Amino acid sequence: KVKLDVRDGEAELAIGDFATTLKHPALRREKTMITLSFAYGSLAVRDFHFATSPATGSLASVHTMQNKVGDHQLRYLLQAPRGDKPASGWPLMLFLHGYGECGDEIEKVKKHGPPKLTAEFEQLGKCVIVSPQCPRDSWWRVAALKQLVDEVMAERGDIDAGRIYVTGLSMGGYGTWSLISHYPDFFAAAIPICGGGDPLRLPKNLPPIKQGIRNEFLPQGLQQAKDLPLWTFHGQQDRSVPVAETKRLAELLKQAGSQVKVTIYPEAGHIEAWQNAYRDRSVWQWLFSQRRAE
Repeated sequence: KVKLDVRDGEAELAIGDFATTLKHPALRREKTMITLSFAYGSLAVRDFHFATSPATGSLASVHTMQNKVGDHQLRYLLQAPRGDKPASGWPLMLFLHGYGECGDEIEKVKKHGPPKLTAEFEQLGKCVIVSPQCPRDSWWRVAALKQLVDEVMAERGDIDAGRIYVTGLSMGGYGTWSLISHYPDFFAAAIPICGGGDPLRLPKNLPPIKQGIRNEFLPQGLQQAKDLPLWTFHGQQDRSVPVAETKRLAELLKQAGSQVKVTIYPEAGHIEAWQNAYRDRSVWQWLFSQRRAE
């Protein structure tokens, strides 16, 4: 599978799991044919037309964590803004996919959510988005995710430490809740969607149906996140993760004094919850307006 995404003098080339960025003056000119040459031949696409346009979206690359943490050394998609960084640095978002995107095909992490919306929402195009892929027959591990964010921040050196965000859907919603229960003061804001606390509360997550799932959620840790700006979403008609899982955690936060925002879509099922939330411009306006207090 070959994908070439051309934008005003630059192109993102993906061949299977390999991805790279190309720069050449010829990419700025209008075209009716593109040819990719390989050692054993060429691949040409003809009889189309595109004109140059302003650069939009983000530059993407694929990486692997430097350090292994427990049983995870995650591969991840990194989408970075174009142009010069703001004086305070770029915001960073950690995006956690759902169980269906586990495995070793990194393109899967762009199936849903922020990674495929960078050209549609200005806020996402001006944010460093880190989208790891969870291994097959496993679950998000909190320590590995925190290590991943720390590594990216250290390697890049252009991240605004006061604007680190996390969001995830389904299994990624669970991962988001668990992560903030361990690190309640690290993130500037969080958006967990159709997730929950203990994944083992759901019978379908128990062996032999699924393997590698561990509960890392800390109820007492979540209560320490009472000052964290948090907006959570769920579909009332969800048949995969009951809406009660989100309501239970929101109530725990409220009892601790949190101003947590809760949106329940009355007619939505599992998938519609994140489709509705991530397509809502006000969600991104809210998220990127949040800054962690120093």
